Amino acid sequence: MPHVETNGIKMYYEERGSGDPVILIMGITAPGAVWEFHADDWSQHFRCTMGDNRGVGSSDKPPGDYSSEMMADDYAGLMDALGIEQARVVGVSMGSIIAQQMALRHPQKVKSAVLMCPWARCDRYAKSVFQHMKDCKARLTPAEFMEWVQVLIFTKPFWDNDDAYQSLVDGRKDAAVGEAPQPLHGLEGQAAACVNHDVFDKLKDIQCPCLVIGGKDDIFTPKWMADEVAAGIPNCEQHAYDGAGHAFHWECGEDFNPRVREWLKAH
Repeated sequence: MPHVETNGIKMYYEERGSGDPVILIMGITAPGAVWEFHADDWSQHFRCTMGDNRGVGSSDKPPGDYSSEMMADDYAGLMDALGIEQARVVGVSMGSIIAQQMALRHPQKVKSAVLMCPWARCDRYAKSVFQHMKDCKARLTPAEFMEWVQVLIFTKPFWDNDDAYQSLVDGRKDAAVGEAPQPLHGLEGQAAACVNHDVFDKLKDIQCPCLVIGGKDDIFTPKWMADEVAAGIPNCEQHAYDGAGHAFHWECGEDFNPRVREWLKAH
């Protein structure tokens, strides 16, 4: 199993495809393997590197609070270990705040960035959502916690679709029998990074081309958050899907995968 030493941890990663490098950064609770649906497409054109964030999957899960700065440095070290001088970066949710910090802390390493359902700072609502996530993780079974997350990130049209709903049911079953569920302290560390991320006043310093993309009906990280990020970055495009939520990239995958692929090719 491939690991690298970076920023004081052992970080697990997988790679698919060849060509120009793209670093894919997943969101809170999720390992890098969750990129598979998108990497199936993008790896036909790029070298896709998918890491497990600290606190989840096969990467180290140290106790204590993490930060978006710390996790950006994790990925900078991963790139160094793999001999990647510069890459396009795609980050979803928590991955988007890590990508922002990479563009700020390691600008020479980031050619362009796709920021999926991002935020630059948390308001009271967002802080309460992350607190409730920790509380649910502490009290629910893995299958129950997965269902709660599904309620948070998928919109009604997805639930109403029979095939899509079956994928949700299957996801709960997989969570129930999973061999290595994320420990509570891993989620708590990641949640701290999410809540304490605040680069609102630094967005103007991000110089690489960016694409902010999300769903208009996102209740996890509402659209105002994405709007604020897009407005603050000088060289930024934005796209928002009608009738889609936090998991817009699955709900609208037939458009999302080629849209991002072509944007990455152009930037």
